[in-house]
Amino acid sequence: MPESQDRLAHRGSGDRETIGSRERKDSGETKKQKSFWRELPLLIVVALVLSFLLQTFIARVYLIPSESMEPTLHGCTGCTGDRIVVEKISYRFGDPRPGDVIVFKGPDSWSTGYKSTRSDNVVIRGIQEVGSLVGLVPPDENDLVKRVIAVGGQTVECCDDQGRVLVDGKPLDEPYVKMDFPFTPGVLTCETELKSGRCFGPVTVPEGHVWVMGDNRSNSADSRWHVGDESQGTIPLDNVIGKARMIVLPPGRWGMIDSPEIQ
Repeated sequence: MPESQDRLAHRGSGDRETIGSRERKDSGETKKQKSFWRELPLLIVVALVLSFLLQTFIARVYLIPSESMEPTLHGCTGCTGDRIVVEKISYRFGDPRPGDVIVFKGPDSWSTGYKSTRSDNVVIRGIQEVGSLVGLVPPDENDLVKRVIAVGGQTVECCDDQGRVLVDGKPLDEPYVKMDFPFTPGVLTCETELKSGRCFGPVTVPEGHVWVMGDNRSNSADSRWHVGDESQGTIPLDNVIGKARMIVLPPGRWGMIDSPEIQ
């Protein structure tokens, strides 16, 4: 009997220890769950702040909405527009160079046809503005993408006898141009009665500005279309947002964006 009682007593003590362990484990898990839900708002705020800093000072993704940079960047009617990463650090330490593909805020004279993407509802518009700060909503501005052709102090014009763009009298090497206005030596040039649509200039680019053109020369409302404004179609460097570095979407279009030496 004493031995049996000892065994029963031992078992009873073990059961109490097991129950106590389970209670402590359940209590620990409950505390962890409460701790997670208390920390979640802070984690969200930190993530939003990091997103704001990243997209304001380092890089941002932009959607290509038009055909002006075909075939380098897709934005054709009926197709899925490319989404590109625009890096903002390089131009804090240097200026854009000929051949760079840049995103910039279009001057007021370039805003013809641009419509705000914001809602007329005050509440929804406020949410959109906040979303834009952290990159969840596109910015409400006339952001454009083109290629730099000439920089401050250079004179740009078209064309030579082969229909090429000239900068300071020298023809550019532009392998990315696949679509352009017709140019036929002796028939349709800048000297014939009926001029080629390629012809423009000469224009001397003011210091602190760049002359930009789309790769799709026959379908791009670029600097050539705005030579009558106060800056002769050039873009102030202050308007430049950053350099287009790579295509990230759609997956089949993933790749780096080339910035060749064109001069």
